Amino acid sequence: MSDSPLLAVTMGDPAGIGIEITAKAWSLRREEQLAPFFLIGGREVIAAQLETFEPEIPLREISSPDDARAVFADALPLLPLDPALSDAEQTIEAIRLGTELCQQGAVHAIVTNPIHKKRLYEAGFTHPGHTEYLAALDNRPRKSVMMLACPKLKVVPATVHIPIREVPAQLTAEGLTHVIETTHADLMTRFKLEEPRLVIAGLNPHAGEDGSIGTEEETLIRPVVEKLRSGGMNITGPFAADSLFHPAAREKYDAAICMYHDQALIPIKTLDFDGGVNVTLGLSFIRTSPDHGTAEDIAGRGLANPSSLIAAIQMAAVMSSANND
Repeated sequence: MSDSPLLAVTMGDPAGIGIEITAKAWSLRREEQLAPFFLIGGREVIAAQLETFEPEIPLREISSPDDARAVFADALPLLPLDPALSDAEQTIEAIRLGTELCQQGAVHAIVTNPIHKKRLYEAGFTHPGHTEYLAALDNRPRKSVMMLACPKLKVVPATVHIPIREVPAQLTAEGLTHVIETTHADLMTRFKLEEPRLVIAGLNPHAGEDGSIGTEEETLIRPVVEKLRSGGMNITGPFAADSLFHPAAREKYDAAICMYHDQALIPIKTLDFDGGVNVTLGLSFIRTSPDHGTAEDIAGRGLANPSSLIAAIQMAAVMSSANND
């Protein structure tokens, strides 16, 4: 491959906005200085959607990733899938093929468009979501880790898509240590931070207030933090989550480890709703994704905002360049 990163973008759910925002991102390739990328998906559904809402965008089939560089300047490159596959099967196959191309070194990173999990379950998909499927394809012995990132903030939830009532039971010293160590390692290798500064949020209000509003901070979180700090990691906490995300606080760390989904996602979506990027940590390859869902309520109407996908493409390129330094 040449020095500039080459990225694979998956089609996502064809009933969502993935194809539309990919086309819009390509149309802004020069203004946004995007690295070359190609779309993996079914030609029939992609061509039909472009004809509906982006008819001026040319689509050109390629037979291998190497062809995408020459095509990218003048047309949106498409690596087509078997037309005999159903829409759901093409969605899954695009992810599998993009991962395989990363593992083979044919592309530098994969950028995944949003999927509709229930629709995939009906087609036989057995994984909770994108992240778990990618980890399985990568033969990861431990769970991969989800980071949400924008220029102002990086957050990592220690637990993800589970009910709030299950969070305390799901938090373990082993699991929290894995999340923190994975985040620390990828900040060094993928983001080129020589000594990442990590901050840890408490689980309870006021970080438990010395055990008067909960004990998890003293019995679980603090011992993990102290053990990792004694091993040389630049890590502090646990702190009250409500005081971790104002401007002065954010200057003191590179990433915040949060205890549950909304504790992490509310601040980043408040700061940069359109530009947040989902990054999977702990894989052997680089994967980013826009930080939103399929948005089927506006799909096919030409209203979708490509900002988050553009940010995901840009972050994948930056991470790829850092990884190859």
